[in-house]
Order: sequence, then structure tokens, then C-alpha cells
Amino acid sequence: MEYFVQQLINGLTLGSIYGLIAIGYTMVYGIIGMINFAHGDIFMVGSFISLILIVALGLTAAAGMWTIIFVLLFVLVVSMVLTATWGWAVERIAYRPLRGSFRLAPLITAIGMSIVLQNFVQISQGARNKSIQPLVTGGHDVMVNAETGFSAYLSNIQILIMTVTVVLMFGFTFLINKTSLGRSQRACEQDTKMASLLGVNVDRTISLTFIMGAALASVAGVMFLLYYGVVDFYIGFLAGVKAFTAAVLGGIGSLPGAMLGGLLIGLIETFWSGYFSVEYKDVAAFSILAIVLIFMPSGLLGKPEVEKV
Repeated sequence: MEYFVQQLINGLTLGSIYGLIAIGYTMVYGIIGMINFAHGDIFMVGSFISLILIVALGLTAAAGMWTIIFVLLFVLVVSMVLTATWGWAVERIAYRPLRGSFRLAPLITAIGMSIVLQNFVQISQGARNKSIQPLVTGGHDVMVNAETGFSAYLSNIQILIMTVTVVLMFGFTFLINKTSLGRSQRACEQDTKMASLLGVNVDRTISLTFIMGAALASVAGVMFLLYYGVVDFYIGFLAGVKAFTAAVLGGIGSLPGAMLGGLLIGLIETFWSGYFSVEYKDVAAFSILAIVLIFMPSGLLGKPEVEKV
């Protein structure tokens, strides 16, 4: 039982990171119907920005608790701002000019921007893995087996990741449902032409959506760095594919669906690795996705699209 609880904790932590990235995918798709395949590399850029800031500030685990908290908050805010600027630049330069073009053009551009970001980071930071020492240490024994001595351990960084994810999920749900920006986004999701006729600034709304998605990806990047301690220029592709899978599994276009899909993908990977073979964890995740889409083509929480004739 203790081993099961440990895998559950690990799966929820990994799924929280996937969910944060998946929200960016689902927000962009919900408004303009385009998959931003460069979003995973925005996540990677956020990880590298936070790594550079932590190294430049000389932060180590030897610093006091309050020093670590304040420096990490500063790193998080600066990383979100800079990564959001990247997201805005990608939308403004690469996607907006092609918004009225045929549907395949933005997709090709998204893949091109992904390659550009990967190669830029590879050239500027090098191809080797970059690592930092653990900054958030300590934790709590959740369940202890007196016979074997094995205990389910909940680390403080896992608590931090899950807490940040829950807070951001509720915050963005409130923003989408209760604010004027959220109403504009929902109007653009239904019909961009009618929304513009009713006074909604469509270009501004879409740019802000890219900015919000990039900021969330940056938070995921910081959490990934603090949790694993190692980043490289290729993590954006792998995490992006998993997060896109999570968004499709939960129902692309649905914020709760993106978070649910992220948690499910994280749990499937972790439990499969823990009880079966780690080499086939990706096979298990994508197989579950295929099975769900066969019986529920719109995903777990997605709404079926109705075409007007």
C-alpha cells in the first residue's frame, strides 16, 4: 500500500506539470482553433531563464528559508514576464500574419518556430545537460510500513508543485468565467467575426491568450527545474508532446479537461513505470489516449463540435 501511495504522489506531481503546459495548448486552440506546437519550447525557454537567474543570483540550499522563498518568487515573476514576452513575439511574428491563411500554414509555422527555439537555446546555452543543486529540500513521511521499513514520502517540492497548480487552476478558471477578458475570450471562441463586430478587440484578445499560456508554461518550467534539477534544450519537445496528449485526452478547448488529462497522463506513466516496465510508459499513455478517443472522440470533458449547415 505504501508503494502505491508513493507512486500516486509522484504521478500527481508529474501530472501537475503536464497540466500547466496543457492549459496553454487548450486556450490557444479554444480561441483560434490552432495547435501551437511551439508551446512546449516556450516551456523549455522558461526553464532555462529560471536556471540562468538562479545561477546568476548564486542561490543555494545553504541560504536561509526566507531568502530561498523570496529569491524563488523573484525568479518566478521574472521568468513569467520574459517567457510571456517570448509568447507574444511568437504570436505577433509567426502566427498573426497567417491567421486568415489556409489551416495548414499556421501548423507548419508552429513546427518551424519550435525548431527555431530549440536551436537558439542549443546554440546559446550548449547541448549538454544543465543542472542545479536541490533548493527546496525536506518532506514528510505519509505512510510507514513497520515490517519492511518502506515509507511513502511527500517532499516539500511536491507539495509546492501541487499547491501552485491548484491555485493557478482556480485563478484561471475565475479569470475565464468572471472577467471581461474571459468573456472576450469566450466570445472569440464562438465566433471571432461576430465578436469583432460587437466591439471585442480580437487581435488583443488572442495576443493576451498567448501571453497567459506562455506565463503558465514558464511556471511549469520553473517547477520542472526545481523538481528534477536538470534541463536541456530538448525537454520542450518531449513535455510538449505529453502536454498536447493530455489536452486531447481531457478534451481540447476545456481548461478542467486539460488539467484532468495532465493528471491522468502523469499517473499512467508513473504507475506503469512503477509496476511494469519504464521503457513502455509512453506506449501505455498513448494507448490509453487512443482507447479514450475511440469511444469519446471529443475527450473526457470536451464538447462535440456542432457544424452549422
